[in-house]
Amino acid sequence: MPIPPPSFVSPPVQGRGRRPLSLLLQSLRRPGGRRSLSVLSVVLLLAGVGLLAYPLGTDLYQRHVQGGLKERFGRDPQVSVQYRNHSVRVGDALTELVIPKLDVDVLVVEGTSPSALRAGAGHYAGPLPGEPGNVAIAGHRTTFGRPFNRLDALAPGDTATLRTPDAVYTYQVVPAADFAGANPRVVEPTDVSVVDPGDGSQQLLTLTTCHPKGSAEKRLILRLRLIEAVALPGKSLPPGTAVGSTGTPKVPAGTAGLPGDG
Repeated sequence: MPIPPPSFVSPPVQGRGRRPLSLLLQSLRRPGGRRSLSVLSVVLLLAGVGLLAYPLGTDLYQRHVQGGLKERFGRDPQVSVQYRNHSVRVGDALTELVIPKLDVDVLVVEGTSPSALRAGAGHYAGPLPGEPGNVAIAGHRTTFGRPFNRLDALAPGDTATLRTPDAVYTYQVVPAADFAGANPRVVEPTDVSVVDPGDGSQQLLTLTTCHPKGSAEKRLILRLRLIEAVALPGKSLPPGTAVGSTGTPKVPAGTAGLPGDG
């Protein structure tokens, strides 16, 4: 009988295959395996702590910034002078935004750069509160005090006020029919038409923030209209203040996009 040629294929091992759990336990018995798992555990733990700590850290920083802004806004007479002269510097307090339904009370600074928005909310270049046109304000939604965290909870009829060094202005959320069929509504970050300063025939307030929460993929926009303007004692309203005016905004120049970082 001829002898079969040798085979270099290992015969199958009889019995049940080794389970993943047994392989893990075996690797833990080795010093190198235990070290690798320990390092991985530490890395995952630090990543989790970082994710939780970052929003808290930004909130604490924003409170510190707001404290300094409020102290100067309420006491320094130069604040009123700079406001009337349109010379408020980027990062300095411009107006106090109060939204009763959301328990929001935040000082809005001039500018919408990343550093300015660390105060929580910033004013787009354009008309000031009480002036003809569209007053536009950007605010954080999940960090730096998150003043616009629940902006989507506002509905037509809800109000917000802007207190400047000279007056208090009350705005009301406009009906959806007056704002492209939805108010608030979601737009692309490049849709700067929503913050158009306007042609002077209307007095609006537009609030912008990131959407969805934790993402900068889109922007959530809320539109309001001025319904009341009251000058503070010894002060006067700016020229052109007209409650309840209407009109169609014009596209502004120089606005590259709507700020946001989620």
